[in-house]
Amino acid sequence: MKLPIYLDYAATTPIDPRVVEKMLRYLTLDGEYGNSASTHLFGQAAKQAIDDARAQVAELIHAEPSEIIWTSGATEANNLALKGVASLYLRKGNHIVTLKTEHPSVLDCCQQLEKQGFSVTYLTPESNGLLDLAKFSNALREDTVLVSIMHINNEIGIIQDIDKIAQITSERGILFHVDAAQSAGKIPIDVKQTHVDLLSLCAHKIYGPKGIGALYLRRKPRVRVAPLIHGGGQEQGMRSGTLPVHQIVGMGQAFAIAQQEMLAEQKKLFELRHRFLKSIHPQKGIIINSDLNHSYPGILNFGFREMDANALMNALPEVAFSVGSACHAKETEPSYVLRALGLTREQAKQAVRFSFGRFTTIKEIDFIVEKLNQRTATPK
Repeated sequence: MKLPIYLDYAATTPIDPRVVEKMLRYLTLDGEYGNSASTHLFGQAAKQAIDDARAQVAELIHAEPSEIIWTSGATEANNLALKGVASLYLRKGNHIVTLKTEHPSVLDCCQQLEKQGFSVTYLTPESNGLLDLAKFSNALREDTVLVSIMHINNEIGIIQDIDKIAQITSERGILFHVDAAQSAGKIPIDVKQTHVDLLSLCAHKIYGPKGIGALYLRRKPRVRVAPLIHGGGQEQGMRSGTLPVHQIVGMGQAFAIAQQEMLAEQKKLFELRHRFLKSIHPQKGIIINSDLNHSYPGILNFGFREMDANALMNALPEVAFSVGSACHAKETEPSYVLRALGLTREQAKQAVRFSFGRFTTIKEIDFIVEKLNQRTATPK
């Protein structure tokens, strides 16, 4: 077993070797390194690779390839969705509904839109992190133009019921955006069955490269967004810029692998989480910060009574885990997500996030649990 052990898969994943192998073909002199906008053979080969990758990404979520717009990642996709809809659909309304536990790239967008005159309702989730559908429905107004809800929360792993949320928004004629950065390739997504209008994706949470993502835009009925970036008119005019062929190919390959191996990985992650929780000494006072029956097994957020998370991290240098979202890792304030669930500042400061993944092993889990049991057995 190699040390240190990586248990921060929710922050980012290592690139699968099968993805790297394919990406290399689009980087070097011996490969297909052309600009996909060029009309010569090199450009045509690059364009074909991008088309193939677009089809792979679309297939994972049951979309059409033409509904996939490449971005630099899920943060840009979220920005494009919220700001793009707000700008283009202003005549329909200026009210947006979201959750207090959303990713900063959604919450910060909403705050920016508020400065421009938009009205935003930030709903408080239930204590387990789930959205109360009755409260959600009551929050919708005649001028509500967009709802933005994360599928799997990056800190606590809770899975929102996007099927039921989509039913409500569809009946009201309101656009529905889903941040699926943590869920794509991990749990099933079917945009043909669930009326999602916009859906943000990224590669580096599912064993692909950093710096590449996509925004799904429904075509029937047609959903469009005002562009954030202007230039050469790539991506149907909604996202200009020369396309990074090697990264796009990597994302396509990562999504194709995820589609093939999703069920097997789900089973493995459930087994890893079960072993972890079963092996922790019950007298240590472990507190789970989300509903295990409604959460993704690869993300486990918990705390030990009377033990500060930073102290635990310093005591376990052999293990890479998180004391919150990687996006807010430098902040001294406790997690806003956990505070929104009703945890006190002290409870939030005790919370740690262990996130398991494709390359996590039983031996690693056993090693970590032994270290945790030793640590928590030591008096403060």
